Amino acid sequence: MRTFYRIVAIALALLASSIAQAAKPNIVFILADDLGYGDLGCYGQQVIQTPRIDQMAAEGMRFTNFYAGNTVCAPSRSVLMTGQHMGHTHVRGNAGGPDMAIQSLRDEDITLAEVLKSAGYATGLCGKWGLGDDAPGGRSGLPRRQGFDYFYGYLNQVHAHNYYPEFLWRNEERVDLGNVVQSTGRLHGGFMGGWATKKVAYSHDLIADEALGFIKLNASTGENRKPFFLYLSLTIPHANNEAARGIGDGQEVPDYGIYADKDWPNPDKGQAAMITRMDADVGRLLDLLKQLDIDDETIVLFSSDNGPHAEGGQDPERFDPNGPLRGMKRDLTEGGIRVPLIVRWPGKTPPGSTSDHVGYFGDVMATAAELSGAQTPEGTDSISFVPTLTGHPELQQQHEYLYWEFYERGGKQAVRAKNWKAIRKPWMTGKTQLYDLSTDIGETNDVAEANPEVVKQLEAMMTEAHVEHPNWTVRGRAPAKK
Repeated sequence: MRTFYRIVAIALALLASSIAQAAKPNIVFILADDLGYGDLGCYGQQVIQTPRIDQMAAEGMRFTNFYAGNTVCAPSRSVLMTGQHMGHTHVRGNAGGPDMAIQSLRDEDITLAEVLKSAGYATGLCGKWGLGDDAPGGRSGLPRRQGFDYFYGYLNQVHAHNYYPEFLWRNEERVDLGNVVQSTGRLHGGFMGGWATKKVAYSHDLIADEALGFIKLNASTGENRKPFFLYLSLTIPHANNEAARGIGDGQEVPDYGIYADKDWPNPDKGQAAMITRMDADVGRLLDLLKQLDIDDETIVLFSSDNGPHAEGGQDPERFDPNGPLRGMKRDLTEGGIRVPLIVRWPGKTPPGSTSDHVGYFGDVMATAAELSGAQTPEGTDSISFVPTLTGHPELQQQHEYLYWEFYERGGKQAVRAKNWKAIRKPWMTGKTQLYDLSTDIGETNDVAEANPEVVKQLEAMMTEAHVEHPNWTVRGRAPAKK
């Protein structure tokens, strides 16, 4: 056995050495917002058309056991940026109130962008941030204070609900868009949400164009090229929640495209059209990499921040956005946290491949560090999946477990260890449910009573993983059973 582990260690060292000796790849991480596991054709979607992302999967690797950092956006993005799971990361929920310190990264937090910047990368963020704000308590988390050279998009996540906002941010400057917004008058984390009564500029299109501009500006070839990291944090297909409540339709899109003639309610047309519009822009980005002759030097990852929503007035049953999984956004069942991950790196990632490796957002930190030749920061919960994405699954290190906690609706926790999945609600004291995901991906059969020792082991993992944080306590009650 010792000989086996020695061989594996040597092989890992050789793999890391070969990557370090190669030119550092450009890294593009594309994050959809509230896109479900079943929302893409390559994951089983039958109605909504996503040909370019499906092509990306055919040219790269599709992961089937990959997880978001959490079941709502801000904490999920905090896990992505810090490489720490929910029991350790600083931002653990979507926070309300005027003080944005609770939902902002601190100076001492080390982000993915900072690690790549230290490795010589030009770093850019286009889209939704949600981990810092130009408001009291939030400025330590502003993108350019967290490792990004350039930022264009939304700081505040409620501001990001509106696809026709009055302004977006370029670095620390507001850029007026000419849209006229009806405000709700209700404060959300220092910002009032709303919807446009005069629509001039669609934010997603501006963000996509800005991302392509960042790539063009930073693309270089040859021995002395400087690599870049682009975090393209899209808002599609998140609902404009305020518009959904105010006018009954939160799926904002300039036109319904190929779905215009469908006999569907407008929110359903909007949902489908948004996803297909996003798909086309992913295709534009991939085409640009080829045009600039940097395709082989660029690794592109595509994922979603959590499971699908039902907040824009659309009927989720029409599209089956969570596929075979149970639950949606705000659940810790698989439908709330298992997400698509597609990785494309020509010449490195085996085309048309599928991986069942169990990983999560926190692993992007160690993966990017290995790709860039940087050191993974201390105190992370991150394992590089470079061996998997380069076609060496036999060398892949595994997590003992993955952990999530959620502070809304009375609180709940979840752990995945190998094929076992445990969910405990309410927080800390509730009865633990246990599922065997190898035979029950839909989590329909609770086998806790038949496996008390397994339950005890996974509950011990929950206890180990959770570290108290003064900013975060359980709030609200669980929804009443219907």
